[in-house]
Amino acid sequence: MGLWDKLTGEFVDIIEWLCEDRETLAYRFERYGNEIKNGAKLTVREGQVAVFIHEGKLADIYQPGMYELTTQNMPILSTLMGWKHGFESPFKAEVIFINTRQIVDQKWGTKNPIMLRDADFGPIRLRAFGTYAIKVKDAAAFIREVVGTDGDVSSDDITDQLRNIIVSRFTDKLGEAKVPALDLASQYDEIGELIHTQISPEFTEYGIQLKKFLIENIALPPQVEEALDKRSSMGIIGNMQQYTQYQTANAIEDAANNPGDAGGMASSGMGLGMGFAMANQMGQAMAPQAAQSAGSPPPPPPAQNSLSFHVSVNGQNYGPYDMNTLQQHVASQQINAQSLVWRQGMASWSPAGQVPELASLFGPPPAPGASGSVPPPPPM
Repeated sequence: MGLWDKLTGEFVDIIEWLCEDRETLAYRFERYGNEIKNGAKLTVREGQVAVFIHEGKLADIYQPGMYELTTQNMPILSTLMGWKHGFESPFKAEVIFINTRQIVDQKWGTKNPIMLRDADFGPIRLRAFGTYAIKVKDAAAFIREVVGTDGDVSSDDITDQLRNIIVSRFTDKLGEAKVPALDLASQYDEIGELIHTQISPEFTEYGIQLKKFLIENIALPPQVEEALDKRSSMGIIGNMQQYTQYQTANAIEDAANNPGDAGGMASSGMGLGMGFAMANQMGQAMAPQAAQSAGSPPPPPPAQNSLSFHVSVNGQNYGPYDMNTLQQHVASQQINAQSLVWRQGMASWSPAGQVPELASLFGPPPAPGASGSVPPPPPM
């Protein structure tokens, strides 16, 4: 073997890139002195293109296939190097492989909330995020605008710039659309298509094709979401007055049935008093709402001879309660014959079992008292 054959054996005669990941967009083929043999084998696999660069100038671009590098299949490089009648010696050129496969599941999202004016909520802040897919479409433009003199380029090296373009155009389109926040979910595809159409030319400037653009979610602030959840719960409950009455009745029953492990009758009286207080306050709160309900008929006027009694629990005055309500409390054992009651016409508080009007509930009553103003409840 001669000296020349030994030297030329050191030059590259097989040029290929075995791409092991989908994120690398550009790979500069490494070889000593950039020297390549005449007649070297070039293998370009599917999802790749190979670009030859001579002295900083972009020369030939090879699509997938296997090539033997000669003047016949390197027309631009042959012209740049001044080969007129072929060549035999090695030549210098850079080879950059470009990944043309689709790069999927690229994330985008708003770093800061988008301030908008909504028809339902007024000024609100929205956050949005989604995914997109890209591929290198124009290898020459990609090398000029992105690769430059870099050795390798991954999708991470350009996604920040692409995300900035996406968020900027998304914010503008979302503001122009003026879609109410509660209707945005039904417009994801339409808004996504508008943004895809607008930003595709900007991606093309980098030699990149935007294959897919998806909006996954446009979210309200957590506080607004909590308020919406409460509003939805109210809608599911339906008639708020009936629900409140039901909850109050349960609370009264729980209070009466939970005297506690210690305290005996004192704890029982306290629980009963809390139950009456809750019933009294909730009834007063709900009465105006019930009167104002659209389409609800007014309640019938009370009978002139109807009786109502106050009830004393733990020195507190509750009521007045009509006979039906008192009967319900007696049935639930929240009022017994020893519970102190008073009504208009009685001189003082008396045990319920001794009031003639309540005799049917507790047995034979004593004589009623005289009329007068409401006396203070007896001491504990």
